[in-house]
Amino acid sequence: MPSTIGTGKMPFCKFNFKPMKYPGLSITILLILLFFSCGGKQSAENPEEEEIAAQTPVEVASITPGSVNDEITLFGNTLYLNRNMVTAPIPAFITRVNIRLGDKVQQGDVLYIIQSKESRALGNVLSDQDTELVNVGIIKVTAPAAGVISTLDKQQPGDYVMEGSQLCTISESQQLAFQINVPFEFTPYTRPGAHCTLILPDESRYPATFTRALTTMNQAAQTQSVLAKTSQSLSLPENLVVKALIQKGNQKDKQVLPRSCVLSNEMMTGFWVMKMVNDSLAVKVPITIGNRNSDQIEVLSPQFSPQDRIVSVGGYGLPDTALVSIQNQEAP
Repeated sequence: MPSTIGTGKMPFCKFNFKPMKYPGLSITILLILLFFSCGGKQSAENPEEEEIAAQTPVEVASITPGSVNDEITLFGNTLYLNRNMVTAPIPAFITRVNIRLGDKVQQGDVLYIIQSKESRALGNVLSDQDTELVNVGIIKVTAPAAGVISTLDKQQPGDYVMEGSQLCTISESQQLAFQINVPFEFTPYTRPGAHCTLILPDESRYPATFTRALTTMNQAAQTQSVLAKTSQSLSLPENLVVKALIQKGNQKDKQVLPRSCVLSNEMMTGFWVMKMVNDSLAVKVPITIGNRNSDQIEVLSPQFSPQDRIVSVGGYGLPDTALVSIQNQEAP
């Protein structure tokens, strides 16, 4: 039996309804059909609401002229290139030791006094016969060069040493070098004549110059040892760990941006910025970067103007073209 719900010229809903065995269930189904059919009709009759495009809040910055001093920090240790080994000139007994490990000595300083076994055996017999023979068999062992006592092999008076036995080793102060461990990709910055700044553990700094590179690589770390020397005479222990700071460049005609302006892919192989076209539209611009540090980064290309506004905050995740809302009115 056909049934019509509603009145008027155009009924909202029309359907055939047959009485069911369970009146309560029939009423429930009727209400559900009424809800969906009438709701759809009403939404179709309502005017479409105007969509408002979402705008991402951002902050902007501008290009500034200058450069970024990008520093490379490397590590190394002290090394004495020349060592003088002091030996016993004759078989003798050590009667006096004038040095200790780590002492600084000058060329000609008396390091040891030794006595031949014949002079020791005769004792005062020779001096009693002739006073000029008092010092016969007594030998002074002197330092062949200025430096630091790096090894002290004989330090006990009364020891007997054979001819040629090693007494001590002097590391020459003038031959102090710094062995810097350089990753292979940084070797162009450590060529002979290049400069660096050495920082000791006590934070003292000394200018230094790279002199030559050794011909072997550390297989595990893949670093090459490069020697550097200072113009100052330093007395330092061997194997002292030092830092070497190298400046990669300091040209003044570069474009500089805050580091937060530059975005990159996961592999750090592509870089870009979001440039403002107008007050509400930002577009992606690929760039080539130069030196960088923790705060700033150089832009080598393309060339921007000082009036260009670059998104500095809020650019992460934006599409190639994005609607944005500038929060800071003036670029820094």
